[in-house]
Amino acid sequence: MTETVRPYWQNYIDGAWADGGDGTRITVTDPALDEPIAEVARGTAADIDRAVAAARRCFDSRALRDLRPHRRGDLMLEVSRHLGDLADEIALVECRDNGKTLAAGRAEVALTRRYLQYYAGLADKLEGRQIPLGADYLDYTLHEPYGVSAQIVPWNGPLPVGARSVACAIVTGNTVVLKSPEDSPLSLFLLAEACHRAGVPAGAVNIVCGYGYEAGAALVSHPDIDHIVFTGSVETGKSVLRAAAERVIPCVMELGGKSGAIVYPDADLERTAASATRGIFHHSGQICSAGSRLIVHRSVHDELVGRIKALAEQRSVGPGVEGCDMGPLINARQLDRVEALCRAGIEEGATLVMGGARVAQRRGHFMAPTIFTGVRPDMRIAQKEFFGPVLVVLPFDTPEEALSIANGTDYGLAAGVYTRDLRLAHWTAERLVAGQVYVNEWWAGGVETPFGGMKRSGYGREKGQEALLGYVQTKNVGIRF
Repeated sequence: MTETVRPYWQNYIDGAWADGGDGTRITVTDPALDEPIAEVARGTAADIDRAVAAARRCFDSRALRDLRPHRRGDLMLEVSRHLGDLADEIALVECRDNGKTLAAGRAEVALTRRYLQYYAGLADKLEGRQIPLGADYLDYTLHEPYGVSAQIVPWNGPLPVGARSVACAIVTGNTVVLKSPEDSPLSLFLLAEACHRAGVPAGAVNIVCGYGYEAGAALVSHPDIDHIVFTGSVETGKSVLRAAAERVIPCVMELGGKSGAIVYPDADLERTAASATRGIFHHSGQICSAGSRLIVHRSVHDELVGRIKALAEQRSVGPGVEGCDMGPLINARQLDRVEALCRAGIEEGATLVMGGARVAQRRGHFMAPTIFTGVRPDMRIAQKEFFGPVLVVLPFDTPEEALSIANGTDYGLAAGVYTRDLRLAHWTAERLVAGQVYVNEWWAGGVETPFGGMKRSGYGREKGQEALLGYVQTKNVGIRF
């Protein structure tokens, strides 16, 4: 496989590739080498206008809506097929602009294709219902698309997150304008290429790379969008919601997390250690649902920390193209932020078991796997989202105390339970305030399982059948004979 990527990438608007309206470009940097690898056309507010207009024309033409639903599903199957043809290139760009390993890049392609195939199969299964009103009446419901769906995708998993939103929109008859992340936009351009090869109608899917303050702000405040799907930080999410409130636009919001897992004394410690290690160090902790807090019964605390430390020490840190287990953080700003939070943890009295600083011998943005113990629930490192490979461990004595700690943040994206006691697992899962609870395996679930947050982690659901309901509105038709 060549280790070079295309030097220049254009936006995809109205079924064609286009330069930015003002001719400027954004430089994309490899976070593992801290060097430029490509340029992309910089999308401005004018480019967003063009993309929204194209999406509106396509929606109003009913090119998607008048297709039989299974034919919309067939389009997604074709997109999946063409993504398979592009798999090697996608895996490479996920390494070079995102910092993933090659194995993770290939896994992203497989996951993305699974989303497309799953929603293709659901395209003709979203049904209304008939409501009995007695003699001389017929009443039924329809699921209507919103129209133009504005979508903003995060840099940590742009391809699968973008594709699942696009798939839900298309199979329900909406059209899409997607703002790709300026830090790692390349895989989404390859999604656009797959859509183009598959024959998705012009204007149905538009993908524009631009800065959040410019293209993103123009998109969510545009007067001709009907629906917003946003994945990102809580602070940016607030800005999106303020713009949406001006026009009363429905939103699906997937925001941050500070997810905690409770480890009871009867847990299988070997399996728990392996699961917890993957849950925080996969993709260097740059996952919104990463298991960043481990809440451990005091009787097994030291043994479990020792097991996790031993596993973490085995993980190699370096560029994904070299076959390392852990790649870089996305940019220097994020690395600085994670290091600063680690210093705050030490200042507040937490015990640094390992890591806590960047990998000095590497020129990219590499952070060492980090574990803190002696953490109190009120410490900043127990409350703030790192978005990096940092695990904080908090002890507990009773199940009630464990729940209080687990639920004691502003977030509610994911949570976990490790125990052999099925009754205790159910009792705990029911009381955890989180959109998904993983029992005995972090990230237990799949494409089929709904995903989303509680509290400040957002609302609405992606993944699973439930996600489709976020892309349609119910119309009731009542008839008097």
